[in-house]
Amino acid sequence: MLRNFYKLMIALAPLFSQDGNASDDPYLAARLRMVETQLIPPSRNIRDERVLNAMRKVPRHEFVPEKYRSEAYEDHPLPIGHGQTISQPYIVAFMTEKIAPKPTDRILEIGTGSGYQAAILAELAAEVYSIEIIEPLAEFARSNLQRLGYKNVHIRTGDGYLGWPEAAPFDAIIVTCAPNEIPPPLIAQLREGGRMIIPVGNAFQQLILLEKREGSLHQQAVLPVRFVPMTGKAQEPNPPETPPPPPSPTP
Repeated sequence: MLRNFYKLMIALAPLFSQDGNASDDPYLAARLRMVETQLIPPSRNIRDERVLNAMRKVPRHEFVPEKYRSEAYEDHPLPIGHGQTISQPYIVAFMTEKIAPKPTDRILEIGTGSGYQAAILAELAAEVYSIEIIEPLAEFARSNLQRLGYKNVHIRTGDGYLGWPEAAPFDAIIVTCAPNEIPPPLIAQLREGGRMIIPVGNAFQQLILLEKREGSLHQQAVLPVRFVPMTGKAQEPNPPETPPPPPSPTP
């Protein structure tokens, strides 16, 4: 029934102008078509209806440079400047579905980019904390999210390798840049029972899904991918871990 509704919306959306009473979004039909043709069976395997609804709602074209807006809903990544890209829609949906966000969750994102993944997460979770190492991109993302009314996303310019310790622990962590190894500080900031999804590797990368259960990490490779490398301390020979917190005062 719901899928038939969206099929009807795809058919009708081009009939409405920006001044029409059904939608002020000229990209609505393209966005709904993206979900139907790129994400759900039989073409792809995204099944979580909350994730699909977020992908239907968030205007991806608002997170890409003006000259790429006509390509915003196509099945590939797009440049966003500074040698970075906005991920392919399927990868955004896939990674989001794998961490299974709940409405009460607090989620850490490493690699804000233009803010699109953060907006998707903001539709699904209570709070999103996102770190971007490139300051102009952090400002671009902040501007995009504020313009679109997202108030539950917190953005920091900094090195994502070290995470956001003062806001930890997190129910889920999503990493959109690839280190050679999983950063220990991020593992430490993942709540018991929490999930992390992260691309790992150099020339050949695998998307790794981790779950922390009873103090142990359970991990599996779920998809071969290609992400930009994690920069900053991740590229040092022996990246530092988060320093331990000071001991509690003796009562």
